[in-house]
Amino acid sequence: MTTERIVGIGAGAKELATEDMTLNIGPQHPSTHGVLRLRLTLDGERISAAEPIIGYMHRGAEKLFEVRDFRQIIVLANRHDWLSAFSSELGVVLAVERMLGMEVPVRAVWTRTLLAELNRVLNHLMFLGSYPLEVGAITPIFYAFREREALQRVMEEVSGGRMHYMFNRVGGLKEELPAGWTARARSTVSEVRARMSDIDDLIMGNEIFRARTRGVGVLTREQILQYGVSGPIARASGVDFDLRRDEPYLAYGDLDVRVVTRTEGDCLARFECLLDQVHASLDLADACLDRLAELPPGPINQRLPKVLKVPEGHTYAWTENPLGINGYYLVSHGEKTPWRMKLRSASFNNIQVLTELLPGNLVADMIAILGSMFFVVGDIDK
Repeated sequence: MTTERIVGIGAGAKELATEDMTLNIGPQHPSTHGVLRLRLTLDGERISAAEPIIGYMHRGAEKLFEVRDFRQIIVLANRHDWLSAFSSELGVVLAVERMLGMEVPVRAVWTRTLLAELNRVLNHLMFLGSYPLEVGAITPIFYAFREREALQRVMEEVSGGRMHYMFNRVGGLKEELPAGWTARARSTVSEVRARMSDIDDLIMGNEIFRARTRGVGVLTREQILQYGVSGPIARASGVDFDLRRDEPYLAYGDLDVRVVTRTEGDCLARFECLLDQVHASLDLADACLDRLAELPPGPINQRLPKVLKVPEGHTYAWTENPLGINGYYLVSHGEKTPWRMKLRSASFNNIQVLTELLPGNLVADMIAILGSMFFVVGDIDK
């Protein structure tokens, strides 16, 4: 710690001293989206050093994977990022299916793709509403939740779950889609798309919001690559990478995946990427619904043995989750439980870059920067 002393000269002169101050943000703080702690070193009102301190929500999920069979793992996998439950389930079943050499029915492939994109929209709408709230705009969250509720009804009808869907199964999906569900899903997608302009006009036309976010918290392409940052945050800094287009899985190879990018790398660019991605995902959802309407009736899952054992070996399955790259490294010794299952979550890498991102910024801008990183604490701590 350094001390700066300013000595006055003249009548009534007194010695003044200013020192660096250490400030803890969290682990309970509205802007940390849960129990994340930031230890900041301040020089006046400017941040000179920042250290993210994680682990307050650590549940040991990777060790719990090792004592659950491949069906039970799904219930744990969809909880680390509670805004992206369906997408997190996918990585597990894709890894197991690859090890088994299992081919999934085509209707399950297209339905999984559809539900993954609807889940992506749900995730993004949460941040599109909560981020303006953190910088002082209250109204957008009501509009965002209006759209979320419409999509939640669709997801809840098909899966029975509101947040933790548990709809994926090794070999396909849990059960057949309800009668008339695709028509209701198409109607909901159309309604949400038509009303997205309300959120767009309300936020993007707001001079105060733009002033708080433009040029603030700039992440460079080099920092993105050094820390393994991914998802909308990386694409806002010009990293044109999306697994759905570049290493397709599910039905993405047959779809025209529009990858949304920006070059500025600031808070505003990250928010714009998130907003544009909603429109891109709604377009993909419509394309999946069109394809499902053309498919003949058929199974939506594979029949599995009562005890499912995965052959000895290892594989890595990664998916483009709403917040970034989500990967599962599965090692099997031929038993009904994995010998090892390592989770690579998007939020963990995305939050580590705060060490380089926050220094040099004002404390007043810290909330704007932190909110624009779009993380879920359970996805950091696992």
